[in-house]
Amino acid sequence: MQAQEGTAAMVIEQPVADTEVMTTEAAADDALLPALLPIVGSEAAVDGADAVRADEVRGLLAAIRRLESIVEEETVALSTGKKIDFDDFSARKSRSMLEFVRLMRGRMHLGGEAEVTEQIQRLREKLERNRSILEMHYDAVREVAGIIVKAIKEAESDGTYTGRAAQDGK
Repeated sequence: MQAQEGTAAMVIEQPVADTEVMTTEAAADDALLPALLPIVGSEAAVDGADAVRADEVRGLLAAIRRLESIVEEETVALSTGKKIDFDDFSARKSRSMLEFVRLMRGRMHLGGEAEVTEQIQRLREKLERNRSILEMHYDAVREVAGIIVKAIKEAESDGTYTGRAAQDGK
């Protein structure tokens, strides 16, 4: 009976000892589960590169959206006739454009991404609309300035030094 108790005790202690002490050597009877270790330069490295690329794409898209938002804000303000601070918009657009250009220079390989290409195309369309409205605004300002200059010249002149053609409106 004591022999059986000693054997039973040994059997009970055996699993505890095996789980506490792990070795790389295994007996022929032991079954080992495979462990997956990343191999440098394989899928794990590719997954890391994909994660970095995804972060780069998100950063570039965020910069494009910020620039797009500023341009759209200015375009809406000009279209609706709101009073706007051109210096503020110019500074904000310049900073945002600088950020965009720096990101694009550093990540030219992202230019082939479909989402980036779509965002850049949409930005291009908004910039073109903004340019068109700014040009209209500039032309109107130039015309008003011309009218004011002409009115000032006419108000200052008493006709002494102008010819008859100028007095007749020719």
